Amino acid sequence: MGELATLAVILFLTIGLPLWLVLHFVTRWKQSREISRDDEQMLEELWALSQRLDDRIETLERILDDDHPNWREK
Repeated sequence: MGELATLAVILFLTIGLPLWLVLHFVTRWKQSREISRDDEQMLEELWALSQRLDDRIETLERILDDDHPNWREK
């Protein structure tokens, strides 16, 4: 009976465990390629924020151009 248990452990460690690890990480890899809805929403919010910040920078540059025409050279 002890030899059978040893054989079962050896078979599991040489065949079962590596196969399980490969299948596990292939599944994880396939899942990680897809973007979740929460991530997509966060990206949309970040994009909107970046657009607002870009508009604010352009406005500030226009104001500085009007008030101090050579501010970029300083």
